[in-house]
Amino acid sequence: MGSLAGHVLPGLAFVIMGLWHLFNHIKLHSLGPNFYTSTPWFPTSKSRYLELYFIMVGTSISVSMELFIGPAKHHPFDVDGTIPSNHLRNVEHSLISMSFFVYAAFAIVLDKIKPKAQRANLTQLVGAIAFSQQLLLFYLHSTDHKGLEGQYHLFLQLLVAISLTTTLMGIGMPASFMVSFVRSFSILFQGLWFIVMGYMLWTPALIPKGCRLHSDDGHKIVSCASEEALHRAKSLVNIQFSWFFIGITVFVVSFYLALVGIYSPQVEYSPLGKEPKDIHEEFNDINTYESKRFSEGEKGFAPFSLERLSG
Repeated sequence: MGSLAGHVLPGLAFVIMGLWHLFNHIKLHSLGPNFYTSTPWFPTSKSRYLELYFIMVGTSISVSMELFIGPAKHHPFDVDGTIPSNHLRNVEHSLISMSFFVYAAFAIVLDKIKPKAQRANLTQLVGAIAFSQQLLLFYLHSTDHKGLEGQYHLFLQLLVAISLTTTLMGIGMPASFMVSFVRSFSILFQGLWFIVMGYMLWTPALIPKGCRLHSDDGHKIVSCASEEALHRAKSLVNIQFSWFFIGITVFVVSFYLALVGIYSPQVEYSPLGKEPKDIHEEFNDINTYESKRFSEGEKGFAPFSLERLSG
């Protein structure tokens, strides 16, 4: 992170994961609403652990970029073995990626052991720990987040908090489709917001009026010339978030309606094949038959009744 590519690439990974979970949760719920149970990850036909491998590979690349490829010396340490201030954010970003790597690794291990009833809950818990680590490090970030970048991170923390909350709720309410739906929504939005941050904060042509992109301690940051310019820039971020909020809401609800139309079981009704007049005649025939049986029953019981009377 700390660059356009450092935000766009993780953002794409979150978008893919959000869409993947959104698709599978909607499909699973549409096929059997009364038997729906959420799962922390979804196997594929080609590879059971493809989703988890994707997370592990993506986070490994992220850690390598932050600690070994990105730094000029290809390591985050100073000559005396300490971490210099300009590499603190690299270590923080790598710890977030490591947390999600641990989640994916334990998800595979837990899937191979018993009891089955507990492994999903434990996997959800490890996932919640990864989100809590992400939220904690973004909140206590070593980068100064009081300016324009801080406004973007404020909304990012909100989305991460929603992902964390719904993941914890999923442990106690595995049959709640809405919990899984909101969680997938937040992951998708989180990825999109990462991409927006990457382009808006590291593309000079997109920097708000009165602000500029410059280098500070080896990293490029945005600073504004006055409080008025900063206030305007933050207001633009608020408007931007609101527009994306509306847009993603329209998308996910439309996506839901489309998938429900495809995967919901269709109730088939067979035609009666008879006119109302024919049905009425059959009904009369049944009444006539029942009346006849009743009359025959009275005749059959008549001798018995006479015998009792004569007795």
